[in-house]
Amino acid sequence: MGKLSVAVVGVCATLSVWAQETPADFSAQVPLSVSGNGPWYRLELPLAVQLSARQADLSDLRVFNAAGEPQAYALSRQSAQHTENRNVADVKWFPLYAADTRETLPAVVMKSSAEGTLLEVRPSTATTTGQQVLRGWVLDASAIKAPLQQLSLDWSHEQEGFQRFSIEASDDLQHWTPWGDGQVARLSFADERVEQHDVSLPGQTARYLRLLWQGQAAPLLTSAKLVSATRSSLPTPWVWSQPLSGTRLQAGEYTWQLPAGLNVERLRVELTQPNTLAPVTLSGRRDSKQAWQPLSNGLLYRLTQNGQDVVQDQLQLPGQAVAELKLQVDERGGGLGTAAPTLRVAVRATQLVFLARGEPPFTLALGNASAKAANLPLSTLIPDYSAERLNTLGQATVAGDVRVTSPALVAAVDTEPNWKKLGLWAVLLLGVAALGAMAYSLLRKPAAAR
Repeated sequence: MGKLSVAVVGVCATLSVWAQETPADFSAQVPLSVSGNGPWYRLELPLAVQLSARQADLSDLRVFNAAGEPQAYALSRQSAQHTENRNVADVKWFPLYAADTRETLPAVVMKSSAEGTLLEVRPSTATTTGQQVLRGWVLDASAIKAPLQQLSLDWSHEQEGFQRFSIEASDDLQHWTPWGDGQVARLSFADERVEQHDVSLPGQTARYLRLLWQGQAAPLLTSAKLVSATRSSLPTPWVWSQPLSGTRLQAGEYTWQLPAGLNVERLRVELTQPNTLAPVTLSGRRDSKQAWQPLSNGLLYRLTQNGQDVVQDQLQLPGQAVAELKLQVDERGGGLGTAAPTLRVAVRATQLVFLARGEPPFTLALGNASAKAANLPLSTLIPDYSAERLNTLGQATVAGDVRVTSPALVAAVDTEPNWKKLGLWAVLLLGVAALGAMAYSLLRKPAAAR
């Protein structure tokens, strides 16, 4: 059986050598230059480069070094980016007193400065007689402009147990909006202590917060902090094509042929005439042999209001691969004219990250309809990958024009025998024959022994 194992390993090794890809297996090559800290480099793929691919999902993309050796790589299609800036601020607190713990709302007078800073909270004259009970607190958040995300309280250590209270918000100290209930706690058991100081807030802005304890006196606060956060969102980065000319099939129906199959996610129709109003339906397909599939519909317009143009010229698409587009226009809105309008399409920006091995220059190769996907996940390509780490990688840039193999040369290669495939089949058949001979020999030995 040792010989059998050696034979199998030999066949697999031979097949691997024969199947090694080279830049010549791809119809387009793009020279790359690298700078910055390696060994990982990232490249924003221009749409003009992507159009050289034969597969819409870029499965036929490869990176080679100067010796023609393939490089490990990953593809990342960029999405909308969200950032959050958090800030923790100490705020002033003012006591609220009432005649007893059952009083729903303490009768108080509140004063603030012209800027909104809370200056004083005192009982009204009608409730100053008799013993007063601490019912709650008013927090001054007037200096915080961002939405409030969290409240953090600390109070006198002599007061243990659960502290339950209602939370209300106001911008004028007159009208209060309920923000739900809060609970903090300080519990001791044996030598253990459990403390809970934080309460979540609804993420809205307010100048003042009112905390009211129900059925119990409020504790003496020693600290009050508010956590605010400002969230920002960057739109999804798109890569737009050059203007594409179309063909008018008949009244209200136009088609466009894309340079290649693309995962289109946005489409922009040029509306040249003012006061254009066009309900439209968009369809697409991968080639002329397929039936049209509906992709999107909507209302396109360019209207003049108060001396300014108000334009809606884009449609959102599901992102499936298409090579042809057809737009049908409801002519009752006036149509889009006798000539097909100019069209632009957008795909999601794609980033290539590769691990440089061997010597430069490096070459990006595309254009092989039979190539299988070879990209890795980013977390595999970069073991300690993080979004922040991605921004520190070296930069790769396109260093020249796309070199495309001559169509005549491609035709000549296609008409000749595929010696690589013939060689692979020959080696495989020889391996199978050798395995069959071994098996036959092994089966005959027990019969001879009898």
